[in-house]
Amino acid sequence: MLDVAMERFEERPTDADGWLAPRLHATLRMTRAEAADGRLWNYLAMIAAPDYVVWRHKGTEITATSRFSGPHYTQAFARLWWAAELFRNGDDYGPVEVACSVQDVLNTTMRLDVIDHRPTAIAVIRVLEELRRSNVSRLGDRVNALSSAVNAAGSTLMYDVLAPDEPVDHDAVHDWIAEAAGMAPVHWDRLPDGPDDGEVREDAVIALVPLFKQLLEEAPMRLRKKVAAPQEQ
Repeated sequence: MLDVAMERFEERPTDADGWLAPRLHATLRMTRAEAADGRLWNYLAMIAAPDYVVWRHKGTEITATSRFSGPHYTQAFARLWWAAELFRNGDDYGPVEVACSVQDVLNTTMRLDVIDHRPTAIAVIRVLEELRRSNVSRLGDRVNALSSAVNAAGSTLMYDVLAPDEPVDHDAVHDWIAEAAGMAPVHWDRLPDGPDDGEVREDAVIALVPLFKQLLEEAPMRLRKKVAAPQEQ
């Protein structure tokens, strides 16, 4: 799967994230507790596939060390698995592709505790989809501003009260994991199915989207300094 990713996205490594994240998640089927064990990700990055880590992250701003062994939002494989876990909507990986299309979602938004609230995660992606469709400038800066605003407002606004979430069907997750024993490799050209553990309530997402749009309008944007390309450094 990693070889296919490197071949398909040879000239644009960042685009591999959206393709690989749902397929990695659907292949490495586990609970969140199991995925929190960093030894698995360290093994994949340092023993099983260091070539992929070097290919994907060569010349990026994050230090090389954290791409091999680091927190879930920087480690090369953990960040993809957790992006798929946090931004999927039940068995639908569509929002994951949107999330991975902007690197600032992986680098910034995934750090936020409020993203564990599923309606919040999906609402952020809905706002991001609208921004992409409107072709706004400085999309990454806007995502960072939105993330900061949503996180700050979450300290006073109780998102789980404004937008209640249904309990996750943990039995469905375990059934999905058990199916992996006889599972064929994931398809390269269509999205796999995630665990059918329940979709996010649409009314909960609708309750948050206007609020997040307002927060974005009022949030200050910080202009990032241009980082020199590897050949310029």
